[in-house]
Amino acid sequence: MTEEIANGNGHGTSFKVDGRTIPPLGLTGQQFINAATNAVQEIEKYYSMIEDRPVLPSISPGYLQKLLPSHAPQDGEPWQDIANDIEAKIMPGVTHWQHPKYMAFFSASSTYPGILGEMWSAALTAPAFNWICSPVVTELETVVLDWLAQILALPKVFMSSGQGGGVIQGSASEAIVTCMIAARERSVRRQLECEGVTDEQASEDRACEIRSKLVALGSEQSHSSTKKGAVIAGTRYRSIATARKDDYALTGTGLRAKLQELTAKGLQPYYLTVTLGSTNTCAVDDFTSIADVAKDYPDLWIHCDAAWAGAALVLPEYQHLSAQLSFVDSFDMNMHKWLLTNFDASCLYVQKRKDLTDALSVTPAYLKNQFTDSGLVTDYRDWQIPLGRRFRALKVWFVLRTWGVSGLQQHIGHHINLGKMFADLVRSRDDLFTTFTPPAYALTVFTVNARRRQSPSLGEASSNGAHRRPDQDSLVAIAPESRDGDLAAANEATNAVYNIIDERREFFLTSTIIDGVFAIRVVSANPLAEEKYIRQIFDQLVQAAEQTLDKTS
Repeated sequence: MTEEIANGNGHGTSFKVDGRTIPPLGLTGQQFINAATNAVQEIEKYYSMIEDRPVLPSISPGYLQKLLPSHAPQDGEPWQDIANDIEAKIMPGVTHWQHPKYMAFFSASSTYPGILGEMWSAALTAPAFNWICSPVVTELETVVLDWLAQILALPKVFMSSGQGGGVIQGSASEAIVTCMIAARERSVRRQLECEGVTDEQASEDRACEIRSKLVALGSEQSHSSTKKGAVIAGTRYRSIATARKDDYALTGTGLRAKLQELTAKGLQPYYLTVTLGSTNTCAVDDFTSIADVAKDYPDLWIHCDAAWAGAALVLPEYQHLSAQLSFVDSFDMNMHKWLLTNFDASCLYVQKRKDLTDALSVTPAYLKNQFTDSGLVTDYRDWQIPLGRRFRALKVWFVLRTWGVSGLQQHIGHHINLGKMFADLVRSRDDLFTTFTPPAYALTVFTVNARRRQSPSLGEASSNGAHRRPDQDSLVAIAPESRDGDLAAANEATNAVYNIIDERREFFLTSTIIDGVFAIRVVSANPLAEEKYIRQIFDQLVQAAEQTLDKTS
């Protein structure tokens, strides 16, 4: 309520305007220093002792509703009471993605420089929908994404100095949807220009007809976000088959066959996702043969989804892949997965930024300003679907400056080596396990054999008399064309081993099904990953496999 007080000039009364009892920023300056100091200390303690926590929570769905009141507090609570609830109420429901025993999905990095970047981003908060909102938000993003493009050895067409450039999106899925919308509108615009349709109403009607024929494409191994993107874009989606003989990579032959099939039906393919590191097996599509096909389909927007494995391009030994990417219209990788930056930081690059702005630029009167009108600044709102955006470039800047290029290379190289070590361990017990596809980008995908087998020594002749090289697997992976009984037995054994590990809840792994084959995925690649945990999970897998196969022998 306002308070009536005597007016200082003696003429009647006035009212006390500010009757707030809580400090304007929630805490006083000193209270904030104390609270923040305590929070930083607790966060450091969390990370330094994270291995003492179980990687997975042991709660049931709905646990938190039982711990929290059914309505917000009427009056503010002391900060210490709020802080105490982090451990009491929040931590019981946390899956610890930074735990060294977390080996599921792909990692989601968190580091101290990234955390500090988030703190400063929160302090300097702005929706940043155009340059004038806070110029540094835009300008730092342009700079750090050019830095990253150079680190990844991307073709120069993706640099901001030309017609392209980079923009930070919330996720690789968001990047796919953004590019798909741009691809759709580019395809429609080109068709209208080709037909010479200029009347506004006629253009709108014809555009709807064109959109009804558009088809987005991805391989069977493309991330599900491509199919979801097509739903959002309101177009058809078709997947292209991949084969184990190609390590589940999309090939130019498969792509051309699908394109010819669709065009013969009167449909118009307008978008394709190619993958550098698929979710199931880290497959890399055959860029060379796909690029040859793309020459015959200049209106097909090709997007490279490198959400996970794109981080490996920091290493020179993977940059031959970077050199092949000049045929794609867009490229995206997630720094928040493997490159030490807290979620979210998905880095999208396009060859022609005008393709994005033509599709996504809407400038009502209240967004107009002299800087935008001058054409001399970048307004990233026109490179994305949302209007507002966070100061995400700050944490990227902190990370790149803290590690430097050599530090990033050491980080990725460490995890590549851990992945190779685990794959070698799996191969060393080929009486129990079979690698399903070649290990790649720190990921190993393997199955449990249908029955325990004899493990021949290196160089020993195989059953058909041919001598096996030391670098070859001694056992052929379970293939879909295997006898149904063998495949069913192997799937049952693999599933049983996976369930044993899962029920123990000491390590967190994930499984997948590819071509009817049930397989286990292991990828240890968060910043705290160590060799000893690789060896521990392997020992547990061996124990579980022996236990399972002994029952069936």
